[in-house]
Amino acid sequence: MDMEEASKEKAVGDKYRSYLGGEGDDTHWRHGSPPTYDLVNKLFEEGRTKIWPKGSLEETVQNAIKTWEMELSHKTRLEDLKTINPDKFKFAVNGRQALSGEETLKLGTYNALLQSSLPEDLQYYKAGSETFESSHELFRTTFPRGFAWEVMEVYSGPPVIAFKYRHWGYMEGPYKGHAPTGGKVEFYGTAILKVDEQLRAEEVEIYYDPAELFGGLLKGPLLATSGEITAADSSTGGTTATSRACPFFKGGE
Repeated sequence: MDMEEASKEKAVGDKYRSYLGGEGDDTHWRHGSPPTYDLVNKLFEEGRTKIWPKGSLEETVQNAIKTWEMELSHKTRLEDLKTINPDKFKFAVNGRQALSGEETLKLGTYNALLQSSLPEDLQYYKAGSETFESSHELFRTTFPRGFAWEVMEVYSGPPVIAFKYRHWGYMEGPYKGHAPTGGKVEFYGTAILKVDEQLRAEEVEIYYDPAELFGGLLKGPLLATSGEITAADSSTGGTTATSRACPFFKGGE
């Protein structure tokens, strides 16, 4: 699960991600040009626990997943994604029904990863009420420096790659009306990635405990009293007027 975020400025290449710059004018970028990952790369380099040898299987998998997430988040046409096999691609989270490439591209990685079977009133994130844009804006606001990702261990190589990963970031913006804590939010998970002979992803299975993520996001006190939260805010998990006025509420990196 890669929820790393990028700014919307034009990129000149990235040492952790391929297919980001110098591709010509045919790629359809969601924000009109390639993103940059300077902030989250800095967070990654300062907080990672593993430094894999150059050319190792671990480094290859780590960079491949970062590239895969970048393409799904910032390219709008399936044919522009070079890290997946569009004819076979399936994406499943915690054993749920798998999504196709087009479905994943439309929903966005956040909504695909954060779908829940809980009753709506118990959901800390309502994927059905969020758009691609609103979901990315929410987490850009909550984690202004991004949400970094690293490979902890690789258990098997291609064509079926199994690995353990770690996600972390600092909650320096509000989440759904909860005040920023400034503290580290961190969780671990595992993944199984089936690839073709070109190392393009065909089947992706992600496993993690969402409670680890939301446990960190809900620690801050509510920025509004219950009387100030409207029915619309409550039903969609939207941001209240009080949280919109919070000086930590930023529009992006």
